[in-house]
Parts: sequence; C-alpha cells; structure tokens
Amino acid sequence: MRGLDYRWIEALDAVISQRGFERAAESLCITQSAVSQRIKQLEKLMAQPMLVREQPPRPTPAGQKLLGLYRRVRLLEQELLPALATDADDQPMSVAIATNADSLATWLLPALSPLLKSRRIELNLLVEDEARTLDKLRSGEVVGALSMESRPLPGCVAEYLGRVDYLCVASPAFVSQYFSAGVTRASLLSAPGVTFDPHDDMHEQFVHQHFNLPPGSVMKHTVRSSEAFVRLALEGIAFCLIPRVQIQHELAQGLLVNVTPEIMLSRRMYWHHWALESGVLSELTQQLTQYARHILPQ
Repeated sequence: MRGLDYRWIEALDAVISQRGFERAAESLCITQSAVSQRIKQLEKLMAQPMLVREQPPRPTPAGQKLLGLYRRVRLLEQELLPALATDADDQPMSVAIATNADSLATWLLPALSPLLKSRRIELNLLVEDEARTLDKLRSGEVVGALSMESRPLPGCVAEYLGRVDYLCVASPAFVSQYFSAGVTRASLLSAPGVTFDPHDDMHEQFVHQHFNLPPGSVMKHTVRSSEAFVRLALEGIAFCLIPRVQIQHELAQGLLVNVTPEIMLSRRMYWHHWALESGVLSELTQQLTQYARHILPQ
C-alpha cells in the first residue's frame, strides 16, 4: 500500500504487546508522544481507528489485520535477512504455534523435536481449545494452528492430519462406584466428569448425544490440562474423554477401563498455515504433517 510505514504498525504492535503507551515507548526507545503520533498517522492513512483506547488497549478489527501483516513480515525478515547478511550473528527465529492441549500432550513435541534440535528456534506454544486455535492464526499471533476446522482462512492452507479417537474411560474403582450396573442416563447424573474450559463442550455433547442428557445437567470438573485428565481418571475422581493414543499403556495394564466400548467420539484434525512458506516454516509443516499422519489413524 502506498505510503504505509511499518514503523507505524510497529508502534501499534508495541502498544498492544506492552499493554500501554508508556511501556511501548520504552520498548521502542522513543517518546510516548512519538508512539501516539505514529499510530495517528496510521489511522489517518487507513481512515479508521486502529486502536481501542481502553486499559489495556486493544486493536480494532482493522488494526488486528495490520498486526497480522506486520508479524508475517517480521517472521519473513527473520528467515531471509540472516541468509543475506555477511555478518549474521545467528539470532534464533521466533515461531509461534496454536495447539490444543491433547496434541501437545501426545504427539506434537516429538513431531517438532528434530527441527528444534537442528535449527535455532524459539518456540512459543499457545494452548487453546481446538475449536478456537484458528483465532490465533487469524490475528497473526501464530504461524500455524491445529484445528478441527477443515476450511482454511484466506491466504492459508488446511492440511488433514488424521483422526483423534476419544474413549470414555474411568478407573476400575470408579466403575464399581458409579457404573456397576453400566453407563446409563441415571448413573451419569451422579458420576462426575471433566471438561477443559468453559468453551469445551465435548463432554456435554457426548452425554447429550448418546444418553439424551441436556446441557448443564451433569456434574463436571474444569481442568485446563490434558495430563490432569488422565490423572483424575487414574485417581478414581472422574470419568473422562481422553484420546486413545494418550492412554494406550493405562488401558493395556487395566489401570483404566473403556466404559462405553460401543461408543467412540472421533475428531478430524487439520494443520492450518500460511500458503506461502519457505525455509524453516516449510520444514516445520513437513515434519509436523508427516509425523501426525504416521501417529494418527486416517
């Protein structure tokens, strides 16, 4: 765009990341007045507000789009400039990925391990419910996101990774206490379950779809940790929906029991990333997709 000065967007990015004009000015080594002036110039050029001036400040939808552009440019610079500079000091490249907790607890880190060992990368993992990870890619906060959504965002690609099969499991002691007569509508009303966060509706959908229990009718703990789901089940505190790949050992040893063997909940997972990738980002996509397709059933 003619007249666009990336210093203006840099000021906007600093205000958002530093949560205020004063700290933004300190991070950029300029005055607070200069920060305000740069953002005003940006707003004048775009003919609309870029920033909601509240505490903390937040970008407008238009401002968020420009921030996404700016962060992509910064990432491309990180990848391109060291290859061109003769005095490159081998600065690490910052790579942010949005992931759901289950993928992080099972296959994601082994998938990225070869790249992290061979390249100087600072990895930043943003953990969200798999239904909301795309928001991070849409805002430009990450270079890729694991999601259940099959449709790619504009300018992005969605690559199918495989299927995640969730089993409804509990400890033998829990089964004896709550499900001695089987998993029924009546027994589920007294048996505690687990959900990841207020946005996670997997547990509610499961009991509603298969046992006709309305949302909000069952007791459930809220725990933002995939590993804690397994621990809660092992301790006999709750029954849980857990990926099969995460509890193969516990099932084989009889530490956990599949309490609804005739019912399985499956989710199809996709890797969303920018359409134009090269270098490290291209390697990341290749390693992640190949590993996931080897681990996850297709």
